[in-house]
Amino acid sequence: MKNIHPTAIIGNNTKIGDNVNIAEFVLIGNNVNIGNNVIIKPFCEIRDNCKIGNNVSFGSRCTLAADTIVENHVIIKYGFVATDTPKVPDSKRTPCKIREKARFGANVTIMPGTTIGKNSEIGACSQVRKNVPSNEIWYGNPAKFFKMVKG
Repeated sequence: MKNIHPTAIIGNNTKIGDNVNIAEFVLIGNNVNIGNNVIIKPFCEIRDNCKIGNNVSFGSRCTLAADTIVENHVIIKYGFVATDTPKVPDSKRTPCKIREKARFGANVTIMPGTTIGKNSEIGACSQVRKNVPSNEIWYGNPAKFFKMVKG
């Protein structure tokens, strides 16, 4: 079952899995692939060619730059932004990658080409400027290593 609010705008060739909830005023670009059990809260923008895995949740007002990859079991709070580099030819663009089970506090920005490792946590109001390895907690502006994830 899909629950897509009538004010949401869905681009061409976009695939949406089962049990997906897309709230009001969401903009989803062309050629986006959304997995199963995904929640997208109001005012989010998911640009062209993004891939979103299963069991992912987005708080309100999140933006994914074109070509961003979000793997399974990711939690993203409100105000998240995955950025890109304007005026760079497609052949030189490096998309953001968010590995499985990553978690983000509110108002986090990740810079172009950044990869967030599996099971990592990024604290609220952080700006991530470089790759975050798996199983680490980072926060700050710029974000820096804090400690390893327990368990």
